[in-house]
Amino acid sequence: MKKRFVFWSLLVVSGLSFFMGSCKKHPTAPPPEAPAVSPAPQTGTEEPKHILVQHILIGYKGSLPGKQVDRSLEDAAKLAEQIFAKARATGADFDVLVKQYTDDQAPGIYGMSNNGIPPEGSEYPRGQMVPAFGNIGFKLGIGEVGIAPYSKTESPFGFHIIKRLK
Repeated sequence: MKKRFVFWSLLVVSGLSFFMGSCKKHPTAPPPEAPAVSPAPQTGTEEPKHILVQHILIGYKGSLPGKQVDRSLEDAAKLAEQIFAKARATGADFDVLVKQYTDDQAPGIYGMSNNGIPPEGSEYPRGQMVPAFGNIGFKLGIGEVGIAPYSKTESPFGFHIIKRLK
């Protein structure tokens, strides 16, 4: 009986420790990141070799060197979600949304070659782009829109609303 009690006690304590450790916030951490919105999976299991995407960058104060952006990270997250909803709406004109909202240059169109694939023409190798940009872009089907939430390592400049063109 005692062994069973010890076993279950250890199991509960280790489970709680894992759960609490994964939820713990660092005292100097920035506000929580926006939840990732997963793009619809492509019909095949293999990512494409080359893609052409257009994006809207929503930055926050201090995220874009040389650019004056005054919104907070929380406001940037809210705005990105609103724009993402608009971009996914039937009949939305992504070009208009880019011109209206991006904190990057319009038209915000980039060609990328996937990992291990030589770039063609003016494409950028995936590894030279912000990681989240390729992580979302290569999962999208043509015409689909996805969002890359802010992340210190994956998307440090803010939120990217990405539409795959080719």
